[in-house]
Amino acid sequence: MTPDMIAQLQQLLDKQAIVELVHAYCNAADRRDYAKMRALYHDDATDNHGGFFQGLAADFIAQLPTIQASMLILHHNITTVNIKLDGDKGEGEIYVLAFHKVQAEPQPFDLLIGGRYLDRYEKRDGVWKFAHRAVLADWVNVHNPSIVDLDSPLVRGSLLGQRDDSDPSYAELSLLRRGER
Repeated sequence: MTPDMIAQLQQLLDKQAIVELVHAYCNAADRRDYAKMRALYHDDATDNHGGFFQGLAADFIAQLPTIQASMLILHHNITTVNIKLDGDKGEGEIYVLAFHKVQAEPQPFDLLIGGRYLDRYEKRDGVWKFAHRAVLADWVNVHNPSIVDLDSPLVRGSLLGQRDDSDPSYAELSLLRRGER
């Protein structure tokens, strides 16, 4: 292989590692896996979740149980991924559709957000992690009351997602473990 091909291959490997990082974040958020979430950020990383939180990512993760307490369902979906690398640093504009079913009085409501993660990544000791993440909302759709119907005959007998370690994925899949990246 030529030096140019080796460099291209390394860039593909680095981009794939970052894509896996982005997807691991969604899994950690949806399953409330805070150990996994901590493993995705560098110790000095920052996070900007707007009105929910702005500051050190470690402090954000410590507050996630409180932030997510009223969220009955979380479901993050990554769509368009734009990543640029410069050595051991990278930036990403990651499109996300994030669904939230929120417990509220007098009844739950649904919140669907179309937005983007504006990320900065750094590869330290051979591992890509978040150095900074900012959340940007492009649009929001609210259904009040909630239109989620998990009692529908269409899903009767199906495995139903759970927001913690009781999620069926942990029983069905042995390689994708809780707390691991």
